[in-house]
Amino acid sequence: MFDQIKNALSSKQAQQLTDVRNIGLYIFGIVVLAIAWSGARTVQSNYELQKKIATLKQENTVLWLQNQNTYLQTQYYKTDQYLELSARQNLGLAAPGEQVLLVPKDVASRYVDPNLNKTSSVSETAVPDNRAGYIKNLEAWRDFLLGRKLTND
Repeated sequence: MFDQIKNALSSKQAQQLTDVRNIGLYIFGIVVLAIAWSGARTVQSNYELQKKIATLKQENTVLWLQNQNTYLQTQYYKTDQYLELSARQNLGLAAPGEQVLLVPKDVASRYVDPNLNKTSSVSETAVPDNRAGYIKNLEAWRDFLLGRKLTND
């Protein structure tokens, strides 16, 4: 066994492999591979960081837009138009020269769509809606534009 190893190491090919000039080439090759590996890892980490930067920029843009929306909303709340509308809706006030008509609840409820009544519950014998999708869509838009349905309950 040891003789075979001695013969393998003493052969001409083994001597060429262990020559000082070849060992220098091996070391140079290892250094080149280490540099290439390091470069590949650097490129990969830069790619990951660029993805994070892009995500953070998008989140920053969304937050900025939300900020702008909130700012515009507060500006609207400061306007006389909003104050007048809020007084009309919430306090039942009217502009000078207008008259407020008080309609009894039972009279007013006769002209309101029963589907909008929040206290009514859906009966268990409700008929499924088998209308075509485009008809439902058109009716939903009609109701929305006419102010008939305020919620999606």
